[in-house]
Amino acid sequence: MRVVRHAPAVRADVERGPVPAVVRAALDRPEFLADQPNLVLRLGPDGVPGARTVMFNVHLDTVAGEQPVSFDGARFHGRGAIDAKGPAVALLAGIRSARARRPAIGRDVGVLVQAVAGEEGGAMGVFGTRPLVQAGYTGRLNVFCEPTGGRFLARCTASMTARVVVEGTDAIDDRPGEGHNASVLLGFLAQWLGHALDPYAARAAVCVAGLRTGARHNKVYGSGALSLNLAYSSMDAGRRMEREVEAALHGGLDAFAARFADTMLFARTAADAHAITRLEWLKRGLPVLDDRHAWGHALLQRAGIPSWPPDEPAFTCDAIWMSQIPGTCTVVLGPGDLAANNAHADGEFADAADLAAFADAVSRLLIAFTDDSNGAP
Repeated sequence: MRVVRHAPAVRADVERGPVPAVVRAALDRPEFLADQPNLVLRLGPDGVPGARTVMFNVHLDTVAGEQPVSFDGARFHGRGAIDAKGPAVALLAGIRSARARRPAIGRDVGVLVQAVAGEEGGAMGVFGTRPLVQAGYTGRLNVFCEPTGGRFLARCTASMTARVVVEGTDAIDDRPGEGHNASVLLGFLAQWLGHALDPYAARAAVCVAGLRTGARHNKVYGSGALSLNLAYSSMDAGRRMEREVEAALHGGLDAFAARFADTMLFARTAADAHAITRLEWLKRGLPVLDDRHAWGHALLQRAGIPSWPPDEPAFTCDAIWMSQIPGTCTVVLGPGDLAANNAHADGEFADAADLAAFADAVSRLLIAFTDDSNGAP
């Protein structure tokens, strides 16, 4: 395989579309992008058209936190073992196996590998996958390597992040009622919003996340923030959820004002609840993937790769950016399970047998694509 690109995204490319707040805040640091290059490998000549090309995408960044590294002969432990450094190595093994069995791979059929940064940490691929997709490093079939239990997933949610911010007046513990109590207000709103948004949990993930005011025992904190992360499976659903969050917050503030108006400790907070509270959107407007390419799905099944069950919830990954490229098939496929393999958590692991099975699936898929493109083995 040849290196056809090894460079970080440039700021202009990152800002060509929605940018999560966590990324936008970091863009002013020159080293932020410079230290996170993306790599594109190609097997085959540049002249192989996209219609005869398979693209694989795998991310090299991981969530924060070091994990002890070990291998006992059957199981790898370490940060990124399953998400997604282990699948990255297995992917290369699968490509090598397919090439040995079908010399047309790399001659008549092209293979691209995107090895990207910026998939984790809320970056959503805006300085990794999205610029590479926009630059045309795609194929007729596009496979994003994430843990799916060896099944191909043809739909991916996107997520949006909301932050409820309270900016009030602090108070000392001797006169707690003279200030605004952001801890009590945000705690109330966390419960209120959780209950209001619970009906959406049947269709997508709703995460009532971090609440921050302060840690001291002898101070009333007048300011703080509550974060919500909300997945959606269609753009219409995302817009509806935005409206629901805004309406639920307004209702929660009304309820808090009514409930605590006559209290000694929180009357001022109740009276000013609307004035000191605002809603910020740190991330929204991202696309979703809902691939219905019959040819590609049939090809995957002929290669012996089962489909993700329709009643099992999907998840979010960089594959969402392929939804804007017409005439292509895009799926998510990889070994293991995000939860069962402790991805993002202590004890993350990948079984060697699962990695080998994924390598074999990649090989079968490339051989099926090549035979389909050439009309015969």
